[in-house]
Amino acid sequence: MAQDLQPGVAVVTGASAGIGKAAAKALARQGWRVIGVGRNPDRSKDALEEIRAAAPAAKVEMVIADLAELAQAKRAAREIAALTDRIDVLLNNAGGIGRELVVTAEGNEAVFAGNHLSAFLLTEELLPLLRAAAAGVPAGRVRVINTASSAAELSPGLDWDNLQMLRDHEANQAYCNAKLANVMFTRSLGERLAGAGIEVRAVHPGTVATNFASYGTEALQAIVATMKDVEVSAEQGADTIVWLATQPELPPEPYHYERAPYAVPAFALDDANCARLWSETEAIIERSLAH
Repeated sequence: MAQDLQPGVAVVTGASAGIGKAAAKALARQGWRVIGVGRNPDRSKDALEEIRAAAPAAKVEMVIADLAELAQAKRAAREIAALTDRIDVLLNNAGGIGRELVVTAEGNEAVFAGNHLSAFLLTEELLPLLRAAAAGVPAGRVRVINTASSAAELSPGLDWDNLQMLRDHEANQAYCNAKLANVMFTRSLGERLAGAGIEVRAVHPGTVATNFASYGTEALQAIVATMKDVEVSAEQGADTIVWLATQPELPPEPYHYERAPYAVPAFALDDANCARLWSETEAIIERSLAH
C-alpha cells in the first residue's frame, strides 16, 4: 500500500457514544491510532474498552472533557498534544441538543458552545499538529471533518445581534443555527487552509438511531418518532465520516451525505456571512476564556 494511504493518527470528539464511537471503532479496526474525546468519564471508559476490544492491535486513548466549556476544550488540546506530535484526521463530531436555555459557566449558550465554539477552538488549538502531519504527506491527506446535520437547512440564518439565542431562546432553532454554523465554519476553514495540504469537509450523517433526541424538546422527540422508517444505525451514520477520513482522494465539495455531495444552505454560501461568523466566534472565545 502506498505511503500516503497508511493509517495515521485520528482525533475523534464525541467518541464515547453514537456515531463518534462508531467512527472511532471503524478507524481503529483499520489500524489507525485513535485519540477519543468524551464528556462522561464512565461512558468514556466503557467506550474505550469497547473500541479496544473491537481492535486489539490498535492504539486507542481517551481524553475526558466537556467541550462546551471552552477552558476544557483548551485543556483537552493540551492533553492531546502531550500524546502525539501529529494529527492526520480531526473528526469534530461532539455536539448535542437541549430542551431549554442552558448557559455555561463561561456565559455561552450550551448548544452553540458544544456544537460550534468548541469545534472552532479545538481545531485552532490542534492546527500545529495537523500542519506537522501535512508537512510529511501528499497534499490533501490530512483532514478536518465536521459533523453537521440537515437541521442546518431549517435555520433561517444567524441573527448577529443575538447569535447564541441568549435572548428569546427557542431550543430547536438554537440547534439548527449551531449546525448551520458547522457548515459555515467548514467553508471558512477550508478556504483558510487552501495550500496548506489540509482538506476540510462537513458531513450530514442522516437520522441516526441513538438517544440523541431524548435530550431535546418533546416536539423534537415527536418528530424523530415519526422518522423510524428512515433511521440508520450509528455505524451507517459514521460511514461517510470514515469514508472522508480514509479516501486517498476527496471530492471537492465541502458538504457530504451518504458519500455524495450535499447542498450547502444558502446562508452558508455567502462569503460575507461566513467571514462575519468567524470574527464573531473569535470574539466570543476570547471573551469566554478571559471569563
